[in-house]
Amino acid sequence: MQSPYDIDLDRNAANYQPLSPVNFLVRAAAVYPNKTAVIHGDTSFTYAEFYTRSRRLASALAKRGIGRGDTVSIMAPNVPPLLEAHYAVPMLGAVLNALNIRLDASAIAFMLDHGEAKVILTDRMFSGVIKEALEIATNTPLVIDIDDPLDQSGELLGEMDYETFLQEGDPEFTWTPPEDEWQALSLNYTSGTTGDPKGVVYHHRGAFLNALGNTISFGLSPQTVYLWTLPMFHCNGWTYTWAVTAACGTHVCLRAVDPALIFPMIEEHKVTHMCGAPIVLTMLIHAPRETQRTFDHGPIEIATGGAAPPSAVIEGMEKMGFRVTHLYGMTESYGPSTLCAWQSDWDDLEGDARAAVMARQGVNYVTLEDQTVMDSETMQPVPADGETIGELMLRGNTVMRGYLKNPKTTNDTLSGGWLHTGDLAVMHEDGYIEIKDRAKDIIISGGENISSLEIEEVLYKHPKIMEAAVVARPDEKWGESPCAFVTPVEGETGLDEAEVTAYCRENMAHFKCPKTIIFSELPKTSTGKIQKFVLRERARGM
Repeated sequence: MQSPYDIDLDRNAANYQPLSPVNFLVRAAAVYPNKTAVIHGDTSFTYAEFYTRSRRLASALAKRGIGRGDTVSIMAPNVPPLLEAHYAVPMLGAVLNALNIRLDASAIAFMLDHGEAKVILTDRMFSGVIKEALEIATNTPLVIDIDDPLDQSGELLGEMDYETFLQEGDPEFTWTPPEDEWQALSLNYTSGTTGDPKGVVYHHRGAFLNALGNTISFGLSPQTVYLWTLPMFHCNGWTYTWAVTAACGTHVCLRAVDPALIFPMIEEHKVTHMCGAPIVLTMLIHAPRETQRTFDHGPIEIATGGAAPPSAVIEGMEKMGFRVTHLYGMTESYGPSTLCAWQSDWDDLEGDARAAVMARQGVNYVTLEDQTVMDSETMQPVPADGETIGELMLRGNTVMRGYLKNPKTTNDTLSGGWLHTGDLAVMHEDGYIEIKDRAKDIIISGGENISSLEIEEVLYKHPKIMEAAVVARPDEKWGESPCAFVTPVEGETGLDEAEVTAYCRENMAHFKCPKTIIFSELPKTSTGKIQKFVLRERARGM
């Protein structure tokens, strides 16, 4: 039955427009045309120039036949062409595929074929792997080289370089917003630790909303100076590629995550915000003293995701003038989807008590509809007691459309009206969630569930340990036992297994203590996440 509100109150162009993050750049260029939008080395672009360059790129692609539903791949570090592609490609209704710069040729070839890329923009630094990938791939996209003066390694492979390609484009190019905000915007491949990578498809609406969620949650504004320590290829830079522009802030590009570059850039450009995996924070803390700087414009806001930052890392960053915000997300949720929202009654907490609340993944973004912790079999919420473990579930407009050409995995992952994250968590009484482990990372020893994260938290507090990761190792008596892989602080030669074992026994229940301790560097993904699947294989083979 219709109500009066259903009659003669129709949707039309005056009261409805599809949401798209491309419009953030249109507004920024109109409101702040002369404001510095992008800094790269000695080069900078205003918002007017940023918009013009993006329109040129869109126009040049359109002249090569690129349109709705076509995939444009790009292999580049955090440089202006990658940022510009985040606007130019969606202007055409095409789909942006930012490639992971650490992948090998076979993985890149798979993605070029699976995503059916029509064009690839590639930084000359990666010419070796791209050349090999193009030889392997059955698909033959148009190749355009990014010839960045800041890195002249490698060779030029393509038909022309990026700046020449831009000159083919119209600076006044008239583009059309998406007809439907559900339209595909970008394609992001997961790391593919088991089998082929999965292609996660984002839509315009989700990117628009998650970018605004970042803007609100991280306090972005026109005064923001954002340093790109987070890879733009990772969940489209956690959607900060659009969020910083939405806030009309300044993007500071960075080709490589190197403390020797990061500290001077923070000082020179008065950086206010940055993001990164916990390894980035660890890298800054353990940088040589002569590299570190004292800043007079802080605190510098830094958001981190992935594993909870150990308390020692949080304390170390605060001492250097950074304020840490802990986020949680995954590729399937456009990057950040929950945050540890600060409560005023935590202000006086210190040490372990402060770190304990900061390490929680917290509450859902204002732009995410809901989060909960459920029994994945019954799909019923677990008690909010901080102890009962279940699977973290998410739902809302900032959840992916699904996996490209993979309906079964899409249906399984989104079954029951929730995104099944695969992360094991508890719900605290105050509604804050806390990740306890990945489902595959929990250690079951003698019938007891042991959290690898809990052991790692203790190990990170040891003054001689820089990094640590704990996995299950097969054990004839207990079924599984904890196996710790430890990286000592650089230059530390006196740390041995006996010292680590004694330290663990002093700081945790004895049944949780690692039975095996291996000293080595830890394998990582390109986004800084420790590859526990590699360590599990090592542990099983020992």
